[in-house]
Amino acid sequence: MPVATYAGREVDVDVEGFFTDPGQWTRDMAPEIARDAGVGDLGPGHWKVVDFMRAQYSEKGTGPTVRVLGKTSGVSVKELYELFPTGPAKTAARIAGIPKPRGCI
Repeated sequence: MPVATYAGREVDVDVEGFFTDPGQWTRDMAPEIARDAGVGDLGPGHWKVVDFMRAQYSEKGTGPTVRVLGKTSGVSVKELYELFPTGPAKTAARIAGIPKPRGCI
């Protein structure tokens, strides 16, 4: 199983870089993951989405799709693409330390 190092800690990831154990994630890892994903510095909008992703994963066992994110997170689909240009649900899930949401390519 692949391993990545964020904030000085090794974590288990899959071949695409998604955490296989979300319990290994800490908030101080997110900025490094975001830079690796090409997002840059995390602002309040990013954190709103990251926190929402983690809450949804905790509640439902999977991260939300872009459509669900846009309808229920308080961040519009347009804003999601501005925050995470390479794919909001997939990129936000990776930064949030959860597995890739179902339905993401």
